[in-house]
Amino acid sequence: MTLDITRLLELTTWRAFDVTDDGRVLAGCDESGSVQLVELADDRRTELTALAGAVTGRYLPGERAVVVQHDSDGNERGQLSLLRLDDRRSRPAQLSELEPLVRDPEHVHRLLDVLPGRIVYATNRRNGVDFDVVIRSVVTGEEHVVYDGGGMVAEVSVSPDSRYAAITVPAAKPLSDQVILADTMPETGADRMRALTGRDLAARHLNPGWRSGELVVTSDAEREHTGIARLDPRTGEHRWLVTSSSHDLTGRLSPDGRTLLVLTAVDGAHRPALHDAETGEHLLDIALPTEGWCGFPLPEPVWSPDSRFAALTFSSPTSPGDVLLVDTTARTCAPLTFSAAQLAGEVLAEPTVHRVPARDGQEIPCFRYTPAEPDGSAVLLIHGGPESQSVRAFHPLVQAMVARGHTVLVPNVRGSTGYGKTWYSADDARNRLESVDDLADLHRWLPAVGVDPSRAALWGGSYGGYMVLAGLAFQPELWAAGVDIVGISSLVTFLENTAPYRRAHREREYGSLAVDADFLREASPLTRVSSIAAPLFVLHGANDPRVPLTEAEQIVEAVRGNDVTCEFHVYPDEGHGLAKRSNRLDAYPKALAFLGRHLG
Repeated sequence: MTLDITRLLELTTWRAFDVTDDGRVLAGCDESGSVQLVELADDRRTELTALAGAVTGRYLPGERAVVVQHDSDGNERGQLSLLRLDDRRSRPAQLSELEPLVRDPEHVHRLLDVLPGRIVYATNRRNGVDFDVVIRSVVTGEEHVVYDGGGMVAEVSVSPDSRYAAITVPAAKPLSDQVILADTMPETGADRMRALTGRDLAARHLNPGWRSGELVVTSDAEREHTGIARLDPRTGEHRWLVTSSSHDLTGRLSPDGRTLLVLTAVDGAHRPALHDAETGEHLLDIALPTEGWCGFPLPEPVWSPDSRFAALTFSSPTSPGDVLLVDTTARTCAPLTFSAAQLAGEVLAEPTVHRVPARDGQEIPCFRYTPAEPDGSAVLLIHGGPESQSVRAFHPLVQAMVARGHTVLVPNVRGSTGYGKTWYSADDARNRLESVDDLADLHRWLPAVGVDPSRAALWGGSYGGYMVLAGLAFQPELWAAGVDIVGISSLVTFLENTAPYRRAHREREYGSLAVDADFLREASPLTRVSSIAAPLFVLHGANDPRVPLTEAEQIVEAVRGNDVTCEFHVYPDEGHGLAKRSNRLDAYPKALAFLGRHLG
């Protein structure tokens, strides 16, 4: 095998969506070119779906059935269908063979949870903007709205007696979540919803689960790093179970309320362990195949209904993506797939971890991938979000760049998660350009790692695309080229034109059109487009509901109007990014060839 981009993009990856009490795993596999559902059981794999686009799903507890979530060409208007599993099934199901559960192609429907005979989902069908939480009977089709308080909805956890639903929604502060307790009994009337945490509290509340009438959540309320706490549903008081003074922790409570699966984030790698949910006591370290990652933005770990098994999605720089099965009875963690076997012994680049000095005494976390034979050029790959992070997981583009001789830096600039509340808050609203200034600090560091600073390019998607454009516009003397994938060119037009249900959610982070329009305009690459001198490569999906295609079109038109080289590729069957392998195989070799031409 040669480490060219085509071969790397053709590697099959796996992810875990659900697991049953007997250890069957509902997995996602992209062997066909998009993520389809596959069941892994007894060393066998059974292909379940063959839809046109990527899908996710969950088992319906107690039945041989799967709830399938699917959309059209990346438009993110999810539809919900039921697939009855038949051991005699000879081929994967087409869309026409699925039983419709919730179908309305004009609106979004997002599966939140599955219960015996019922599903819990969020939908914006009431007004196209606000999301309601609905519990629907799979048998009768009867629906019950348990939350209609407006805005976005993140997660829902229904209590074991089905009386209450704990719902997390965006709070007022950037990257903060409020916990709402909803009484699911219709007769309770107007008092059915109660806030457990303050709307103005700057704190995350993630992964709610029920234990003995209390909630267990991942939170950083009044803390720098996330830990796992009990949340009293009567008082909203936090009582800490598992914490760290230096690392972010994420917890997943087992359905029986007895065990916590805790992921400790250490410089983009996860250290999983089991803890007692009553005392927080450490029970067992879970050994991963190698140093890597097994949480968001990969599918989160999921427990079986009886709490015996937990299924993890795992990836590392040398493992494209695998399913791991944790058996709490046998105290084992076994891989069910072996994606690295496709590499046939080829050696992939492993990153080294660095702290890059910044202008103000801060340090920027950064991973560096170094080629065996460096050619003196560098590519900075900036993640999206901005409330996300770069982790030590497989990235085919990074490996392809390294194979071509480029040193690749993957930083976690200000605004990134995984390094505490102060760091992820450092770019909020009118501090937006602080993260852009981090790019200049990274550029200043390049000679220290043997890179010619005149041969450095930027690459990023979504918010990372904004960072690419901002780097080229605000620091034109530093960068030799840029690759912008579904990026924001104007914070003003982005907020004006993004899907209505996303606008208020994103204004928390970037600033509002009503109050901050002057700064939003000032911080927009389009405002400084006359300064862009470096060649630019732009990719976008025509159906993108998050960053509309107009963001790409207007920057391309302006850059070309200045007689600057600009390649532009639009994919009519894609949304926010390239989900289909056929499109990635078309787009990314062109982008890498573009870098090769302009980095020398």
